[in-house]
Amino acid sequence: MEGIIIVNKPQDWTSFDVVAKIRNLAGVKKVGHSGTLDPMATGVLPVFLGRATKSIQHFMNGDKGYIAEMTLGITTDTGDATGRIITNDQCQMTNDGRIIETLKKFTGEIQQTPPMYSAVKVNGQRLYKLARQGITVKREPRKVTIHSIKLLNYEAGDNPRATFEVLCSKGTYIRQLVMDIGDDLGCGAHLSKLMRTYAHPFHITQAINMETIITLSGIGKLSTIIIPAEEVLHGQSTS
Repeated sequence: MEGIIIVNKPQDWTSFDVVAKIRNLAGVKKVGHSGTLDPMATGVLPVFLGRATKSIQHFMNGDKGYIAEMTLGITTDTGDATGRIITNDQCQMTNDGRIIETLKKFTGEIQQTPPMYSAVKVNGQRLYKLARQGITVKREPRKVTIHSIKLLNYEAGDNPRATFEVLCSKGTYIRQLVMDIGDDLGCGAHLSKLMRTYAHPFHITQAINMETIITLSGIGKLSTIIIPAEEVLHGQSTS
Protein backbone atom coordinates (compact mmCIF):
# COMPACT_ATOMS: atom_id res chain seq x y z
CA MET A 1 0.00 0.00 0.00
CA GLU A 2 1.71 3.16 -1.20
CA GLY A 3 0.84 6.64 -2.42
CA ILE A 4 -0.63 9.83 -0.95
CA ILE A 5 -3.64 10.39 1.29
CA ILE A 6 -4.74 14.02 1.49
CA VAL A 7 -5.90 14.34 5.08
CA ASN A 8 -8.10 17.06 6.54
CA LYS A 9 -6.24 17.24 9.85
CA PRO A 10 -8.53 17.50 12.87
CA GLN A 11 -8.06 20.19 15.49
CA ASP A 12 -5.96 19.17 18.52
CA TRP A 13 -4.19 16.40 16.58
CA THR A 14 -0.48 16.87 15.92
CA SER A 15 0.80 16.09 12.45
CA PHE A 16 2.69 13.19 14.05
CA ASP A 17 -0.60 11.90 15.51
CA VAL A 18 -2.05 11.73 12.00
CA VAL A 19 1.00 9.96 10.59
CA ALA A 20 1.03 7.45 13.46
CA LYS A 21 -2.68 6.69 13.03
CA ILE A 22 -2.40 6.13 9.29
CA ARG A 23 0.72 4.02 9.78
CA ASN A 24 -1.33 1.80 12.09
CA LEU A 25 -4.38 1.68 9.81
CA ALA A 26 -2.40 0.95 6.65
CA GLY A 27 0.08 -1.43 8.24
CA VAL A 28 2.92 0.39 6.47
CA LYS A 29 6.20 1.20 8.20
CA LYS A 30 7.25 4.14 6.05
CA VAL A 31 4.78 7.01 6.46
CA GLY A 32 5.50 10.76 6.42
CA HIS A 33 4.00 14.15 5.62
CA SER A 34 5.04 17.18 3.58
CA GLY A 35 4.43 20.05 5.98
CA THR A 36 3.67 20.29 9.69
CA LEU A 37 0.47 21.86 10.97
CA ASP A 38 0.19 23.10 14.56
CA PRO A 39 -2.22 21.10 16.75
CA MET A 40 -4.79 23.92 16.82
CA ALA A 41 -4.85 24.10 13.02
CA THR A 42 -7.00 22.05 10.67
CA GLY A 43 -6.86 21.39 6.96
CA VAL A 44 -4.69 19.96 4.22
CA LEU A 45 -1.98 17.55 5.40
CA PRO A 46 -0.62 15.34 2.61
CA VAL A 47 0.46 11.98 4.05
CA PHE A 48 2.80 9.71 2.08
CA LEU A 49 2.89 5.92 2.39
CA GLY A 50 5.54 3.38 1.43
CA ARG A 51 7.79 4.22 -1.49
CA ALA A 52 5.86 7.47 -1.99
CA THR A 53 7.78 8.89 0.99
CA LYS A 54 10.75 9.25 -1.37
CA SER A 55 8.82 11.94 -3.25
CA ILE A 56 8.06 14.12 -0.20
CA GLN A 57 10.89 16.52 -1.08
CA HIS A 58 9.10 17.41 -4.32
CA PHE A 59 6.11 18.70 -2.37
CA MET A 60 7.88 20.66 0.39
CA ASN A 61 8.53 23.94 -1.40
CA GLY A 62 5.14 24.74 -2.89
CA ASP A 63 2.87 27.63 -1.98
CA LYS A 64 0.39 27.32 0.90
CA GLY A 65 -3.10 28.71 1.37
CA TYR A 66 -4.89 29.42 4.65
CA ILE A 67 -8.05 30.85 6.13
CA ALA A 68 -7.11 32.50 9.41
CA GLU A 69 -9.02 34.25 12.16
CA MET A 70 -7.28 36.87 14.28
CA THR A 71 -8.61 38.29 17.51
CA LEU A 72 -7.59 41.91 18.07
CA GLY A 73 -6.59 43.44 21.39
CA ILE A 74 -5.43 40.15 22.93
CA THR A 75 -1.82 38.97 22.63
CA THR A 76 -0.39 35.66 23.83
CA ASP A 77 3.11 34.33 24.41
CA THR A 78 2.74 31.81 21.56
CA GLY A 79 0.94 34.16 19.19
CA ASP A 80 -2.07 31.85 19.00
CA ALA A 81 -5.04 30.72 21.06
CA THR A 82 -3.06 28.00 22.87
CA GLY A 83 -0.78 30.49 24.64
CA ARG A 84 -0.82 32.44 27.87
CA ILE A 85 -2.48 35.86 27.57
CA ILE A 86 0.01 38.71 27.82
CA THR A 87 -2.24 41.71 27.09
CA ASN A 88 -6.01 42.06 26.91
CA ASP A 89 -7.19 45.51 25.87
CA GLN A 90 -10.27 46.82 24.18
CA CYS A 91 -9.70 47.52 20.50
CA GLN A 92 -11.56 50.60 19.34
CA MET A 93 -12.33 49.71 15.75
CA THR A 94 -15.89 50.24 14.55
CA ASN A 95 -15.43 48.91 11.02
CA ASP A 96 -13.09 46.89 8.84
CA GLY A 97 -11.64 49.81 6.86
CA ARG A 98 -8.33 50.02 8.74
CA ILE A 99 -7.86 46.25 8.56
CA ILE A 100 -8.37 46.19 4.79
CA GLU A 101 -5.80 48.96 4.35
CA THR A 102 -3.35 47.27 6.72
CA LEU A 103 -3.60 43.91 4.93
CA LYS A 104 -2.50 45.64 1.73
CA LYS A 105 0.80 46.54 3.42
CA PHE A 106 1.57 42.86 3.87
CA THR A 107 1.11 41.89 0.23
CA GLY A 108 4.17 40.96 -1.79
CA GLU A 109 7.66 40.13 -0.57
CA ILE A 110 8.02 40.93 3.12
CA GLN A 111 10.54 40.39 5.91
CA GLN A 112 9.25 38.07 8.63
CA THR A 113 10.97 37.16 11.89
CA PRO A 114 10.22 33.55 12.90
CA PRO A 115 8.23 33.39 16.18
CA MET A 116 9.89 31.97 19.26
CA TYR A 117 7.34 29.19 19.31
CA SER A 118 8.52 27.61 16.05
CA ALA A 119 10.69 24.69 14.97
CA VAL A 120 13.39 26.96 13.51
CA LYS A 121 16.87 26.17 14.82
CA VAL A 122 19.17 28.85 16.24
CA ASN A 123 22.65 27.65 17.23
CA GLY A 124 21.41 24.08 16.88
CA GLN A 125 18.44 24.48 19.21
CA ARG A 126 14.74 24.53 18.34
CA LEU A 127 13.22 27.89 19.18
CA TYR A 128 10.11 26.42 20.81
CA LYS A 129 12.26 24.44 23.25
CA LEU A 130 14.03 27.64 24.30
CA ALA A 131 10.70 29.48 24.53
CA ARG A 132 9.32 26.84 26.89
CA GLN A 133 12.28 27.59 29.18
CA GLY A 134 11.44 31.28 29.09
CA ILE A 135 14.44 32.03 26.88
CA THR A 136 14.17 34.52 24.02
CA VAL A 137 16.94 34.73 21.42
CA LYS A 138 17.58 36.95 18.44
CA ARG A 139 16.11 35.64 15.20
CA GLU A 140 17.11 36.82 11.77
CA PRO A 141 14.27 38.05 9.54
CA ARG A 142 13.51 35.97 6.46
CA LYS A 143 12.01 36.89 3.11
CA VAL A 144 8.59 35.40 2.48
CA THR A 145 6.02 36.22 -0.16
CA ILE A 146 2.36 36.95 0.44
CA HIS A 147 0.85 36.41 -3.00
CA SER A 148 -2.60 37.57 -1.91
CA ILE A 149 -4.45 38.40 1.29
CA LYS A 150 -8.16 39.18 1.49
CA LEU A 151 -10.50 40.01 4.36
CA LEU A 152 -13.46 37.59 4.44
CA ASN A 153 -15.32 38.57 7.57
CA TYR A 154 -15.22 41.12 10.40
CA GLU A 155 -16.98 40.90 13.77
CA ALA A 156 -16.95 44.14 15.78
CA GLY A 157 -16.71 44.23 19.58
CA ASP A 158 -14.29 44.96 22.41
CA ASN A 159 -12.00 42.36 20.83
CA PRO A 160 -12.93 42.33 17.14
CA ARG A 161 -12.35 39.20 15.09
CA ALA A 162 -11.23 39.35 11.49
CA THR A 163 -11.09 36.35 9.16
CA PHE A 164 -8.84 36.54 6.12
CA GLU A 165 -7.67 34.30 3.30
CA VAL A 166 -3.99 34.21 2.38
CA LEU A 167 -1.88 32.55 -0.31
CA CYS A 168 1.80 32.59 0.59
CA SER A 169 5.18 31.04 0.01
CA LYS A 170 6.63 28.15 1.95
CA GLY A 171 8.03 29.19 5.33
CA THR A 172 5.43 31.86 6.08
CA TYR A 173 4.29 31.83 9.71
CA ILE A 174 0.64 32.84 9.87
CA ARG A 175 0.91 33.38 13.64
CA GLN A 176 3.67 35.88 13.07
CA LEU A 177 1.75 37.51 10.22
CA VAL A 178 -1.20 38.01 12.59
CA MET A 179 1.04 39.42 15.32
CA ASP A 180 2.66 41.82 12.86
CA ILE A 181 -0.74 42.97 11.59
CA GLY A 182 -1.90 43.51 15.18
CA ASP A 183 1.20 45.57 15.92
CA ASP A 184 0.63 47.66 12.80
CA LEU A 185 -2.96 48.32 13.91
CA GLY A 186 -1.63 49.38 17.32
CA CYS A 187 -3.76 47.01 19.38
CA GLY A 188 -2.04 43.63 19.12
CA ALA A 189 -3.59 40.38 17.96
CA HIS A 190 -3.34 36.63 18.15
CA LEU A 191 -4.26 33.79 15.81
CA SER A 192 -7.52 32.31 17.10
CA LYS A 193 -8.30 29.85 14.27
CA LEU A 194 -6.39 28.44 11.31
CA MET A 195 -7.29 26.15 8.42
CA ARG A 196 -4.85 25.25 5.68
CA THR A 197 -6.83 25.20 2.46
CA TYR A 198 -3.98 24.52 0.04
CA ALA A 199 -0.60 22.83 0.02
CA HIS A 200 0.58 22.78 -3.58
CA PRO A 201 -0.80 20.99 -5.51
CA PHE A 202 -3.45 19.74 -3.06
CA HIS A 203 -6.67 21.60 -2.19
CA ILE A 204 -8.99 21.32 0.80
CA THR A 205 -11.75 19.98 -1.50
CA GLN A 206 -9.61 16.85 -1.93
CA ALA A 207 -8.95 16.39 1.78
CA ILE A 208 -10.55 13.51 3.68
CA ASN A 209 -11.61 13.60 7.33
CA MET A 210 -9.93 11.20 9.74
CA GLU A 211 -13.32 9.67 10.63
CA THR A 212 -13.81 8.67 6.98
CA ILE A 213 -10.26 7.32 6.73
CA ILE A 214 -10.79 5.17 9.83
CA THR A 215 -14.12 3.90 8.49
CA LEU A 216 -12.67 3.00 5.09
CA SER A 217 -9.82 1.17 6.78
CA GLY A 218 -12.32 -0.83 8.84
CA ILE A 219 -14.07 -2.13 5.71
CA GLY A 220 -10.87 -2.77 3.76
CA LYS A 221 -11.24 0.15 1.35
CA LEU A 222 -8.39 2.41 2.42
CA SER A 223 -6.71 1.91 -0.95
CA THR A 224 -9.61 3.70 -2.69
CA ILE A 225 -8.45 7.10 -1.36
CA ILE A 226 -4.72 6.66 -2.00
CA ILE A 227 -3.37 8.72 -4.91
CA PRO A 228 -0.26 7.41 -6.73
CA ALA A 229 2.63 9.84 -6.21
CA GLU A 230 3.74 9.35 -9.83
CA GLU A 231 0.34 10.53 -11.03
CA VAL A 232 0.62 13.78 -9.05
CA LEU A 233 4.24 14.40 -10.06
CA HIS A 234 3.40 13.82 -13.72
CA GLY A 235 0.50 16.25 -13.45
CA GLN A 236 2.81 18.93 -12.03
CA SER A 237 5.43 18.48 -14.73
CA THR A 238 2.88 18.82 -17.53
CA SER A 239 0.82 21.67 -16.06
